[in-house]
Amino acid sequence: MARYACKLSYDGTDFSGYQVQPGKRTVQLVVEQALQTIHKGVHTPIVASGRTDARVHAFGQVIHFESTISMDTTSWKQAINSQLPDDVVVLNVHGVNDTFHARYDAVGKEYRYYIHYGDVPNVFRRNQSVHIKWPLDVPAMQTAAQYLIGTHDFSAFCAANTSVEDKVRTITNVSIQPVGQELELSFSGNGFLYNMVRIIVGTLIEVGSGKRKAREIEAILASLDRSQAGKTAPGHGLYLWEVHYDEEHFSR
Repeated sequence: MARYACKLSYDGTDFSGYQVQPGKRTVQLVVEQALQTIHKGVHTPIVASGRTDARVHAFGQVIHFESTISMDTTSWKQAINSQLPDDVVVLNVHGVNDTFHARYDAVGKEYRYYIHYGDVPNVFRRNQSVHIKWPLDVPAMQTAAQYLIGTHDFSAFCAANTSVEDKVRTITNVSIQPVGQELELSFSGNGFLYNMVRIIVGTLIEVGSGKRKAREIEAILASLDRSQAGKTAPGHGLYLWEVHYDEEHFSR
């Protein structure tokens, strides 16, 4: 039995999120269906680095699975892609050691969020970025973002119904930069709580809109109170961009 890790990209528009749900089209469902076809009807479960919500995209989601089929990694990539729908693609496949776990061995992640600003929305990006009509104060947002860098209890930036008890996470970098007619917000850290990035983005939008001062981020963090932060930004602007692992897992 060999274990493989795959990097996936998917357009989340027509998915009800990553995780299998009864009667719903999900990323996990279509990938497991593809593997089941390759394995002649035998169910082959996959494990991901984490879940994404409905309409959330991924450029670099990572999964792992086990198989008794002997193929080189290039053949695996071709075989899986031949069975996947057009809105999911395998970017690469690696053999990994038998203890590798896509979720528990992740040492860091990067998320990106895209905001399109202008008088009218970009019809071609309506499912891939969030449109805001009014101009945003980008320097104020950049100043506010600096308060997030470091190790903090992010209870105020986490969905109130989460079951996770330890809400301490470390954000190593936040970048907010114009890219064409869009604003790209990038967040890197050792891990992220449920809706954490979307709540942070929603709060930063309020800073950029003049509804909050940049320095309020510090007080929001200290409050540990979800009600003190901004609204949760829409899912379709969010991308799971990259998942990082130690190279030792990819020795085979």
